[in-house]
Amino acid sequence: MAAGCREDPSLERHFKGHRDAVTSVDFSLNKKQLASGSMDSCLMIWSMKPQMRAYRFVGHKDAVMCVHFSPSGHLVASGSRDKTVRLWVPSVKGESTVFKAHTATVRSVHFSSDGQSLITASDDKTVKVWTVHRQKFLFSLSQHLNWVRCARFSPDGRLIVSASDDKTVKLWDKTSRECIHSFCEHGGFVNHVDFHPSGTCIAAAGTDNTVKVWDVRMNRLLQHYQVHSAVVNSLSFHPSGNYLVTASNDSTLKILDLLEGRLLYTLHGHQGPATCVAFSRTGDLFASGGSDEQVMVWKTNFDAADCGEVLKTQKSGMSSIIPEDGTHQTLVLCFCRGQSESMLSHVEETYFGLGT
Repeated sequence: MAAGCREDPSLERHFKGHRDAVTSVDFSLNKKQLASGSMDSCLMIWSMKPQMRAYRFVGHKDAVMCVHFSPSGHLVASGSRDKTVRLWVPSVKGESTVFKAHTATVRSVHFSSDGQSLITASDDKTVKVWTVHRQKFLFSLSQHLNWVRCARFSPDGRLIVSASDDKTVKLWDKTSRECIHSFCEHGGFVNHVDFHPSGTCIAAAGTDNTVKVWDVRMNRLLQHYQVHSAVVNSLSFHPSGNYLVTASNDSTLKILDLLEGRLLYTLHGHQGPATCVAFSRTGDLFASGGSDEQVMVWKTNFDAADCGEVLKTQKSGMSSIIPEDGTHQTLVLCFCRGQSESMLSHVEETYFGLGT
């Protein structure tokens, strides 16, 4: 799709309610609710309907490091520095079940696509898999040598990927529980990792300011983006698989076009580090959180032509992901606090490093 045909992303709304840095955001399947976790030890459930009240869930004894909606939207999982995981019912009562998941901070929680399993990652250097029903412990993955920041199931549930402060990204076979491959190309700690919607690729964000994309079938580095000027904290694939959004300590969000291998947009909204970002399940919205205690919801807009291509993209995989060159022209979106209209300005062409 030609760049001239795209509409630019816009700030839809922002939520204030947390009393410390926001650590994690996630949309429910129907986009009616948005969950956020914070260093203030609270989980917030925001209604996407105007004038609807938000729920503040209190229960964790320390910072909430991660949140994730179940596929059905009937549960929200949260992990905390208090070493526990809670499963919440996202309603006015705020009921939850709690279990001691790890012996150190829980950095990551993630439901499998069928909603039957939950994966957790911790500073105790382990990744653990649980049943959602009755929270029964199934098994542990213990080959990382330092804190595990993030763990995710593949879309088909057969693989697990984990990211660690040992500077590796590990790919695991869920059935055999064996490490299939370790990706060691990051020059720093790996903060975040996720699967491409097709399950054929993974993307990882690191403290070396880079984003890397690997093919998990050939264990090959496909792309290496150097577009941020500080630590990259979080990333999220658009459900079409064509775009990636990233959040960084440089206070910006970046939209990457994976098919063309270029930077599309730089979004300035947060005052201070942008700590987390996530697309909605349909991709028409994405949310971000920051150390400024704010949660922002953005309208994607640029993906209009891709919405009908989601299934087609997932079937075809990502064979054409390598671009012919590394040039891009970026549109910078500048936002004042609470302002929903963007000012667009073109900047000079820049370059990113490409790993092949």
